[in-house]
Amino acid sequence: MAQCVQSIQEFVQDSFVPMVAVLCSEEALRVTRKNNLNFAELLRPFCRLTSEGHIRDPNNQVQVVKNLRICVNNVVTSPSSASTSLSPAQRRLLNEVVLSCQPQEGAVTSVTTAGNYELNFSDDSLNASTPWYSVWRETLSEIKTSTIFTVTTPWFEAYRENFLQSMPASDHEFLNHYLACLLVVSSTEEVPVEQFLRLSQEQHRIQHSGEYTSPKWFIPNTLKYYVLLHDMSEGNEQRAETVYEDMKQRYGSQGCYLLKMNSRTFSAGQDEQMPDPWCQYLHKNILRNQDTLDESLTADSVAVENSICGADVNSTSSTGKADEVSSNLQSHPLQLDSSSSSGNLHALAAINTDLKKGMRDPDSSNQAAGSHGACLTLNDHDRIRQFIQEFTFRGLLPHIEKNIRQLNDQLVSRKGLSRSLFTATKKWFGGGKAPEKSISEPKSTCGLLYPPEAPELQIRKMADLCFLVQHYELAYSCYHTAKKDFVSDQAMLYAAGALEMAAVSAFLQGGAPRPYPAHYMDTAIQTYRDVCKNMVLAERCALFSAEILKSQGKYSEAATLLIKMTSEDSDLRSALLLEQAAHCFINMRNPMVRKFAFHMILAGHRFSKAGQRRHALRCYCQAMQVYRERGWSLAEDHINFTIGRQSFTLGQPENAVAAFRQILVSDSRQTATQQGAFLREYLYVHKNVMGPNEISLAQLPLPCIHASATRVYFGHERRLAEGEKQAATHVSLDQEFDQDLSAMWCSLEEQLVASANRGVIPVSFQPTQCCLNSQTDNLRHPLAVVEEPVIVEVTFRNPLKVSLALSSLSLLWWFTTDSTPSKEKAAGETFTNEETCAVGKSHKDDVVTTEVIQDFHMGPEETKTARLRLLPHRTGQLNIVGVVYNLSAAPTGKSAETEAGQQDLDVLVVWGKQDLKIRGPRLNLTKEDKMVVRHGPDRRLEPIITPPMPLMEVFFLQFPTALLCGEIRKAYVEFCNVSGVPLCGLRVASTHPDFFTFGSQATTPLTPVSPSSAENCSAYKTLAVSLQPGSESTEMLVSAKDFSQPSGVMEIPIEGGTLQPGESTQLPLWLRGPDQEGVHEINFLFYYESTEKGLKISHRVLRHTVFICASRSLSVQASACRSSVPPHHSVEDKGCGGTLVFIDVENINTSEGGVREFHIVQVSSSSRHWRLHKYINPNKEKDCKLSSRERAKLCFRATRCKPHQTTSDDLEKYTFVDLNLGNERIISSSTPCGDFFFRCCRTSEFKQVDLVSSMTGSVTKSQGPLSVERRDSDISDIAKKCNEMDLNMIIIWKAYVVEDNKQLILEGQLHVALQTMGKPASSLTPKEEAQEMVLLKFKSELPPPVSPPSAELSQLIKTNLHYPETYTHPFVQDSLCLVPVTLILSNCSLAQVDVVIDLRHRNTNGESVEVHGSFSWVGQTQYRLQLKAQEVLGLTLRACFLRPGVYNLNTPRVLAKLTDQSGMSETSQQTAGPALIIINNV
Repeated sequence: MAQCVQSIQEFVQDSFVPMVAVLCSEEALRVTRKNNLNFAELLRPFCRLTSEGHIRDPNNQVQVVKNLRICVNNVVTSPSSASTSLSPAQRRLLNEVVLSCQPQEGAVTSVTTAGNYELNFSDDSLNASTPWYSVWRETLSEIKTSTIFTVTTPWFEAYRENFLQSMPASDHEFLNHYLACLLVVSSTEEVPVEQFLRLSQEQHRIQHSGEYTSPKWFIPNTLKYYVLLHDMSEGNEQRAETVYEDMKQRYGSQGCYLLKMNSRTFSAGQDEQMPDPWCQYLHKNILRNQDTLDESLTADSVAVENSICGADVNSTSSTGKADEVSSNLQSHPLQLDSSSSSGNLHALAAINTDLKKGMRDPDSSNQAAGSHGACLTLNDHDRIRQFIQEFTFRGLLPHIEKNIRQLNDQLVSRKGLSRSLFTATKKWFGGGKAPEKSISEPKSTCGLLYPPEAPELQIRKMADLCFLVQHYELAYSCYHTAKKDFVSDQAMLYAAGALEMAAVSAFLQGGAPRPYPAHYMDTAIQTYRDVCKNMVLAERCALFSAEILKSQGKYSEAATLLIKMTSEDSDLRSALLLEQAAHCFINMRNPMVRKFAFHMILAGHRFSKAGQRRHALRCYCQAMQVYRERGWSLAEDHINFTIGRQSFTLGQPENAVAAFRQILVSDSRQTATQQGAFLREYLYVHKNVMGPNEISLAQLPLPCIHASATRVYFGHERRLAEGEKQAATHVSLDQEFDQDLSAMWCSLEEQLVASANRGVIPVSFQPTQCCLNSQTDNLRHPLAVVEEPVIVEVTFRNPLKVSLALSSLSLLWWFTTDSTPSKEKAAGETFTNEETCAVGKSHKDDVVTTEVIQDFHMGPEETKTARLRLLPHRTGQLNIVGVVYNLSAAPTGKSAETEAGQQDLDVLVVWGKQDLKIRGPRLNLTKEDKMVVRHGPDRRLEPIITPPMPLMEVFFLQFPTALLCGEIRKAYVEFCNVSGVPLCGLRVASTHPDFFTFGSQATTPLTPVSPSSAENCSAYKTLAVSLQPGSESTEMLVSAKDFSQPSGVMEIPIEGGTLQPGESTQLPLWLRGPDQEGVHEINFLFYYESTEKGLKISHRVLRHTVFICASRSLSVQASACRSSVPPHHSVEDKGCGGTLVFIDVENINTSEGGVREFHIVQVSSSSRHWRLHKYINPNKEKDCKLSSRERAKLCFRATRCKPHQTTSDDLEKYTFVDLNLGNERIISSSTPCGDFFFRCCRTSEFKQVDLVSSMTGSVTKSQGPLSVERRDSDISDIAKKCNEMDLNMIIIWKAYVVEDNKQLILEGQLHVALQTMGKPASSLTPKEEAQEMVLLKFKSELPPPVSPPSAELSQLIKTNLHYPETYTHPFVQDSLCLVPVTLILSNCSLAQVDVVIDLRHRNTNGESVEVHGSFSWVGQTQYRLQLKAQEVLGLTLRACFLRPGVYNLNTPRVLAKLTDQSGMSETSQQTAGPALIIINNV
């Protein structure tokens, strides 16, 4: 806001000063022009008195006059009458004053803190307050501890000063009427006295002839002061003194003065630098003197101003819906040009050029090129200052004092009052009666016109004279008296003037005897504006009142007053007052920031209409600080749009581009039509900024780039399937990133790397990342291979509701070569395609080939990705820095159909770039990282290009998508080396290693290699047999090393171990359907290396993922029990008496996949200790067929392997036994049957190990004695060894399937592992049940003692009863029949066992009875024995029968315990089945 260096009292005093006229002779004017000045200009810097003056009021009281300033002007006559408004020349004067006073660049920034807003009011406000400018925050941080800074507006101060000084003299007041006239004659005149007489007569003629209305004189008897001007360089000083003495005699010593000057010549002091106090006054004076200019010049300037305003208002080209907008909306100050086009900016550019041509250089207005006062010395300056002081003190002030006394005497005599008006006014107004606050509406516009000798005007003259000499108390009394008279006479113009000066006089009174009557000013303003229709006087009154109110802190009242003074008659005045009102809002005790911003917008709009574009731009920029990032999107768009247009018109296209860019970047809520207009404006301005010879690429705002979503893919894209070949899926940009899958692939790669490095993972190992995104680890530079593409997927988002057309879209890159001695070029040479892209030339492809997308169209608010490719041809460091493209508005509707529309679209195409800057993850490791926001690097766009590496492609042939559970299918894999480098070390790892096998070289059958020759061949190795099914088993001893690989990584057996460039090989691949039904995701990871070692990339991997749908086939359950055959009948099973294995097979397939029936063709066993011996087939069936939901039970006899087969040298060898149920025998020990058997066994072992480790890990540490734990574990181990079976069975089946009216035969195998005697096993793994929730326990409890399972301890002793099946006895002769029975006890464990035999019968309650209803044991009924390890003992018993019948002899109870465990009780042993005996009577 406006703030003067002087106080408000000094400002008001200087606004009303005594006026002095000057009349010079031609010779005197010649003397003064030696200094490039006229006489009035010569005196102007010295018109302020440095000492105090004194006058006496009518009461003879001395009044001190301080800091008095007089105004000296040349007499300029004008015959025209005074008007109530400023002339066009005066308007032009004020317009140029404001236009010439612009903010200085580089000035100190001022900041106002208002609530949550921090407003920057630097003089360089254009740069400091725009949204894209952030440097001002540094300045703010330096002064934020200070209080509110007052912002200056020097253009308003200059306008106010020139407005007050250029106001025309009026008849209703005398403040700007001339009080005196200086008559200046040179001493070189022949007769100076005659010249004085001539000038005096000229002054009298001007004042009293009535020919001129301007200038106006205060009183009829104007003071004439005679000045003799003596030129010291050429005149005769003695003659001048003589003439001066004559003047004293004629005019008196107080009415004349001798002024000596020009004591310095040009040649004397050219090197001496003299002060020039006239510079700050001359430009203002020249502008004020332009009132006499030709009106044609004024008309031309007004026409230019109107054309500027017309460009703003009428720049809208009505198209589409814009025609329907009402005229009220179009005339609204904040209404946007809804369909602005680039043609408007053409017009603005033309106007801008004309303005630049028409603008005047302030320095060019000076009268001469030389400096001012060149002939004056410092002594001459002192003489001029002394002259002003003498004139004021001896001439002007006495003249004013005399006139005050005369007026006072006249008024006293006419009114008939007391001795003086001063004492009378004290009596009238001493009672403190409050004056009226308003006046009634008059009947005429201005009321009466008084004659010059009217008493009311005499009171006004006296009041004005008192005001000029700072006698404010008397002036207030006179103004108040005159006001009453004027109001009573309905002289409204005079009354308003008296009210205005009464209010000012009341404010300027020392000691503040009465408060400032603001209502006087309000009434005066209302009268001037509404009654008298004089906006000039109303504006002057408002300016004074606003400054007084602001000095008293009444900013709200001042703002209201200033806003009321805005009108349509003067845009410049309205703009300045709105700006001052805005600053009033911001300086209130509770700042009203939004009102400040709103009124700054209004001020900017009025500045624009007035042609003050720089001030309009500054206002909009300052208001933008309030609206920015506050959710006022529509207001932001309007402000930025206006800033852009104003900046472009002022020749600041860079700022215009930045403003339009801000509109397009932010999320706008404008309509599609308006957004299209914004886009066209931006394109046009940008095209003008970037000339045709511009070599640098500019940043484009559209479309928005989601940098963090950028993905980078290294390598060729996956080839599609070729015929029956199915390519490996690998990695592509079409796949979504999954963190769990990435961890799984990393685990597989670690297994492969460890397998290739003898089980050790190198320290420098980094998992392969072919596709990088925001979720991958991007802290290190990725590795790419020369001559392999780098594909960058960039995500674009169109925030607008209009379409965008991008063309020639490509990547920007920097490339730094490696230091290779073979290259002739210097190491570390840097290449880039930015320079070639900037000039529009095609870049060379010898370093990096850049792919260009010719057309890339984006719909409204569309998010779209573009895949851009680079192909590096040299090794080094590649940095992808951005994208470059042509941007234009997509053609829409009818505009694209016309030729003109197409030409406009062709013109509005800009060429630029956008940077790709990806911010890394936030650091949160150290304390410093947690205190501030820091981000790590993200180097996904900075790959290192390495030397050539092998590249392999994998194809699958006859690979199924659906299998039966356990089904064996043969497929083929083709490996192709498509690079120029040989590869080796081919391996594969999988998440399902039991799903496939490549076979082993030792056991792989000679099967057809090509798929076409293997259509009707079995996947198994088969032999034809003619023997009865299951009559004889065949054995084969196989080592597990021939099949299994401990690490789970499978080496692919390619010939020679190396695949040369361009070669391909095809290998068979056997697949086995998963045991669980459902859809299974199976992942393969192929690993290969280069034959050249020491490269940055040690290996490469290839991923493949398949989905297999497994359908149900067969369910197999097996169990084993000891046979009851006597030991002497089973020599081979010494100590065991033989073991029976029962296999239950159920067809659980519900005709899925067209399966008709299953055939069990063979049962094989594989174990290191057990073997299947014979198939027990009572019905002699040759085949086992199962339809849907049918079951079959197979019975086999199992025996232990022979001792010579389980030597220490062959512990790792398995005995394979095949029992075929048909005419073909499948060799289970060869591929693929043996491979899948060992893979399934290894998988189950891994699962058991994981289960045991998890169970042991979850058990807390026991605090009990360690001996108890060891004892319990020993018991358990011994018990388990008694019943360990370790017999694995392979059930091979064939399924007959009808598909497309063709019958197919499917093969498969299921595995059952019998681990424990008497415990059933199944081919289907049981479903895991959900664990029950366990309550939290805060104290660790002792674990319960480990008790061995009863099922194991109950099988320590095997019992058999040997007796005759039929026994005949003559019960008539002998009623008691005694039959001998032998009880065979076999110790099945490897420890000594204590046995208790109890022959007593038990009743239903478990109590022993001596007599049994059927039979009884006679003799000793309880035995205690000890059996050594695997000892067999026979015990002879006798059974007594009383009558014939069928009896069950299996009643003895056998209890056993380990001898070492004395503290344990005996456990009842399991007995064999019923032992029935038939007793006959003779």
